[in-house]
Amino acid sequence: MDKVFGSAAEAVADVGSGRTLAVGGFGLCGIPSTLIEALLEAGVDDLELVSNNAGVDDWGLGRLLAAGRLRRIIASYVGENKEFARQYLAGELEVELTPQGTLAERMRAGGSGIPAFFTATGMGTQVASGGLPWRYDRSGNVVVASPPKQTQEFDGTEYLLERAITADFGLVRAWKGDRHGNLVYRDSARNFNPLAAMSGRVTIAEVEHLVEPGEIDPNQVHTPGVFVQRVVLLTPEQAATKRIEKRTVRA
Repeated sequence: MDKVFGSAAEAVADVGSGRTLAVGGFGLCGIPSTLIEALLEAGVDDLELVSNNAGVDDWGLGRLLAAGRLRRIIASYVGENKEFARQYLAGELEVELTPQGTLAERMRAGGSGIPAFFTATGMGTQVASGGLPWRYDRSGNVVVASPPKQTQEFDGTEYLLERAITADFGLVRAWKGDRHGNLVYRDSARNFNPLAAMSGRVTIAEVEHLVEPGEIDPNQVHTPGVFVQRVVLLTPEQAATKRIEKRTVRA
């Protein structure tokens, strides 16, 4: 089955307002920037995002944030995005902060058909007992807080129950892909991309290089095509556009 779409705009055309999106990347590394721009141009809003973080103020998911298109984010890191922090503290955005490893496993579990799992991460904290502020009002009062989570003892150790995450759409970026949707990521750009691809019911991949089926060694495939429904080939200019979050140089 040929899964290649003619453009990013065509690939995201049915991503409507109010949908949940799992987005790959870590900081600005490996983010599906072209698909994000297509969503921005499409005008969809009221989105819930599942992503490690929200990029920076003027690039990646920060572009959707600045345009006021996001309703809720499940993430592990606010980090370098001042607008992300401002919207959260001003009561404009609901944020569910989740330990990074737990977030990764929640996404993987969603793609594996596992509804929930037990983990020791967060035991003895508000992650387990509840009360973490998810949404403030404009006066700084907590109006939505995390609920307490079910705990259970296994072999003398307490664990808490975490729910899997399944998103309506997954957005990822790969170094190489074929027409069947098999993907290969390069170096650290692998990060959250395989997990976002698994988590999405419909996954859209932007790829820097498109090859024919059979040209990728099966042993080198990071995301099998069964998890990918749409593929978009980037132009050379789009493929070369890779922002650096923090540039550090020697004197």
